Amino acid sequence: MIKAIAVDMDGTFLDSKKQYDQERFNRIFQQLKNENIKFIAASGNQYAKLKSIFGDKAMFFVAENGAVIYEDNTLYDYQAFEKDVFHNIVNYLNITRGINEIIVCGVKSAYILKNNAQSFKKDAHFYYRQLKEIASLQNLPEDAYVKIALNIDRTTHPTLDEDLSNRFSQDLSLVSSGRDSIDIILPGMTKGNALARLLKKWGLTEDELMAFGDANNDLDMLQLATHSYVMENCEDETLFEIAKYVAPSNDKQGVLSIIEDKVLK
Repeated sequence: MIKAIAVDMDGTFLDSKKQYDQERFNRIFQQLKNENIKFIAASGNQYAKLKSIFGDKAMFFVAENGAVIYEDNTLYDYQAFEKDVFHNIVNYLNITRGINEIIVCGVKSAYILKNNAQSFKKDAHFYYRQLKEIASLQNLPEDAYVKIALNIDRTTHPTLDEDLSNRFSQDLSLVSSGRDSIDIILPGMTKGNALARLLKKWGLTEDELMAFGDANNDLDMLQLATHSYVMENCEDETLFEIAKYVAPSNDKQGVLSIIEDKVLK
């Protein structure tokens, strides 16, 4: 019996316009609540962004690819980089490789440079509701840092993934949240890791977990859940091999359809 449902956001729960059928979800969410089934938004996004999607609904949020967990409005758990390691990675990207369009993500806020292009700022503000502009990436505000997000331009930095992995092999992991979007996270600090910790806290097993995803950063979450669904619109063939089932695309509200058909039938 399903006792917990974890869903990725972009490309999974949200459609191509970054929307979802709110009336339908509200009805489903209430039914899940009535049956004591936990709903978990599991995303590479910031907690504040996830909270803005769901409003005042009391649920669990696995944010920043698993580094931060909230229970409704309460910070439940987080894992941050060591300060020196984080600064070394940022300096390598910014100074050594000359990359300025970087989002450094802390528990309190995310940060970008004041002199970034307006187009980059607009995109950053869309995904990060708690976002501050700073003068330098070498003088970061006091915070616990959990992630670095950037888009890799493979025409100018064709080997950046490999270079980062080789240079900081013990200190970071790279996950893709879609196309050339790369998140730099702590090794082992993933959505699947966060969900495993929550299952243990709740006394649940993988057989009682349903999960939905569409990108590389959902892989271990789908490996964990017995009832795993890859979205029909997924572009990563690996996930079709990992997931047990295929859900209708995000533009068909596939997550909601599966929950209605398989959990609330």
